[in-house]
Amino acid sequence: MKNIFKFIMLFVMMSLISVFALFIAEMTDVMQLKSQKLSVTFAEEGNDVLMSWSPLPYPCTYTIETVSKTTGEIPDSPPYHHFLTETSDSANYILPRSPIPTYCLISATGFFGEIFKSEKPIANPNFPEPAYPILIYRYPEDKPASLMPFLVWHTVPNAVAYEVEFLDAPPEIEGGISPSKLHRLESFDKVFTNGYQADLRKYKNKKFIYYRVRALGLHKEPIGEFCRAEKIYLDETVEQPNCPLINNFDFMYFEPLPIYPVYDWIPMHGADKYEVELLDHPPEVENDVEPSKDSLWRQTTKDSASCYDEYGRPWAGAYYWRVRALDKNNKPIGTWSDSEKFVVPDHSNGVNTAIFGDSISHGGGALSYSPRALEYSYATYIDFPVVNLSRSGDTSHTTVERFKDDVLPFKPKNLIISTGANSLRDPRISADNITDDLLAINKLCLQNDIRPIFLTLMPINPANIQFAFRTPSDPKWKDKMKKVNDFIKRQPYYIDIEPYFYDSAGLMSSQLSVDGIHPGLYGKMLIGELINKNKNLFR
Repeated sequence: MKNIFKFIMLFVMMSLISVFALFIAEMTDVMQLKSQKLSVTFAEEGNDVLMSWSPLPYPCTYTIETVSKTTGEIPDSPPYHHFLTETSDSANYILPRSPIPTYCLISATGFFGEIFKSEKPIANPNFPEPAYPILIYRYPEDKPASLMPFLVWHTVPNAVAYEVEFLDAPPEIEGGISPSKLHRLESFDKVFTNGYQADLRKYKNKKFIYYRVRALGLHKEPIGEFCRAEKIYLDETVEQPNCPLINNFDFMYFEPLPIYPVYDWIPMHGADKYEVELLDHPPEVENDVEPSKDSLWRQTTKDSASCYDEYGRPWAGAYYWRVRALDKNNKPIGTWSDSEKFVVPDHSNGVNTAIFGDSISHGGGALSYSPRALEYSYATYIDFPVVNLSRSGDTSHTTVERFKDDVLPFKPKNLIISTGANSLRDPRISADNITDDLLAINKLCLQNDIRPIFLTLMPINPANIQFAFRTPSDPKWKDKMKKVNDFIKRQPYYIDIEPYFYDSAGLMSSQLSVDGIHPGLYGKMLIGELINKNKNLFR
């Protein structure tokens, strides 16, 4: 017994000495851990990027913060938007998928606290400067493409479309903005997603061809440069894709989705329309040809790459959706796509803050990005939790009409209200009509102990709206906007975002909104930062 007691005492003493030694090592930084410099490398890991770094010579847990830069337009705003914090016991980390430039801050925690923090944020390599698309799908010689392969790449921020150029040899000069004069076989400049299904059947006798991609703006002007030409090996015996490809390549999952979902995919060659199916369980059979008998909802759309759900989905739980292509006679082309899952959180106990409005609040921008692209939602840049109850296409009046169904179940303490942009450009709707609707929303809020916090309306750019949507705007929009904003500024709680969005001509800045009405990335960041600046309005 004495020997056992001595052994236990010795073990305890050695443990205390070890702990004390670790404490001294961390408190005095005798190993100079705080001055270490990480050697960071990046490698492709399937469709993702693996970041690795030199491990510290000390037992620790790594914390990785994912952030993006703020606009710098709002005084006293922090330098970064914080998106995600995760930990890793090893010296590597799969970067969260992101369609905007993000950065990682790495810190290390020992037994008694933080022992290391990287000096500078580490840039996501998917966003080079000058900008060019980074390819995701590749077809090397040992994994050749079919004659109708999907080509997919990472999005370029604010790109409206992409041009894909096919070549019979590498271009004369890699990169740049000029098409190849000697080696171009053909090109397509109406690709409105970050991928498409190419028809390469005319090249079936070639072992390989090359392709490259560049991003385009509203007027087909280049945004950045062509990517480096990629060799595609072809094999006509490889089975061709026969269903749309779910587009989940660059979508952020840092925030809850809006309660009005939008479903996005990479289009199929030759499809006339698409059918989307929503379920509350996985399909009984993936990639089958028949509709599910117990689907919650099905919708056919002529839109080639997305479908807006007509109903809000506020009920907590997991949902599954899939899409199939149809021809001009409404006959299916191939099979249903893979199913995609999304989860609606449980808000039955109420929420502190919700957003309520039209497409500006619902999200989306640069013409080609739906509200599922959370980088185009100002909710993403608000530094406190919010639930997005907005719906694209709303006028101020239709926003009022759905208040009871879409707002009251969430029991918000605060409601950010941004509606009236569609009414502003409609000559049939007067400023008094809009203010009456805002009064009605205000009254409903007060009746239900909700604090209404209004955002002022932003200017529009009728010429850009006409070019983007082929629709005219009310010539009196400026007078209407002034009357509505004067009304909003008489309310107890409002945030004035209007002054930040003008160009030198007194219109919505083209730098902040490609289409003249919906702010793009920078504009959505700006709105989020202005809301953060006015946190004192929220209870």
